[in-house]
Amino acid sequence: MRIALCGGTGDLGEGLCLRWAKDTDYELLVGSRDPEKARDAVGRYEGTLDEHGVDAQLKGFANEMAADRADVVLACVPAYHLVDTIESIADRLDGSILVSPAVGMKREESGLQYNRPGAGSVTALAAGAAPDDVPVIGAFHSLAAGKLADLDAEIGTDTLVVGDDTEAKEQVRSLAEEISGLRTLDVGPIANAAAVESLTPLLINLAQYNDISDVGVQFE
Repeated sequence: MRIALCGGTGDLGEGLCLRWAKDTDYELLVGSRDPEKARDAVGRYEGTLDEHGVDAQLKGFANEMAADRADVVLACVPAYHLVDTIESIADRLDGSILVSPAVGMKREESGLQYNRPGAGSVTALAAGAAPDDVPVIGAFHSLAAGKLADLDAEIGTDTLVVGDDTEAKEQVRSLAEEISGLRTLDVGPIANAAAVESLTPLLINLAQYNDISDVGVQFE
């Protein structure tokens, strides 16, 4: 299994890459608009993994090259870069599943607010930008990137997953649950994505107003 993390030099990309490297034997492809930046990130990640006794398969590429080689492609970029990123790799997505963890947010005096796009959700925006035959799944929206990247920390949290393609959604859920301590919950089709995405600014505000970090959700 090959997983490409386009925009994988950012905080979430780093956290997911480190966790999959630690808990699986998947080949992980770190992508960036600048391939040198991707290779530098791989070097840092390998250093962290080496400190934990993990020998992983990591490679750094330009986003297009990473996507071309992958079975599952994560667009680990902010919502305002999402469409451009997907369009830049669109012709490399044949046979792949595209995963979007992006959330649209805007800062107001009271805190962060969900910035719902005209498409209805950021996941729907991703689906509109992707080729018609590429299944798009929304996942990993509310994970604390810092906690993921701390390999000594126990995860113990849930991630909510949306998508219109049942088979692709189940595959993404299976991949996610390879990360120790991470549970997935199915929230239905992409039409429900806005409710899922809006949890992220809520959690960030919760952390800010209560002076706590690494906030996540766990449903019982």
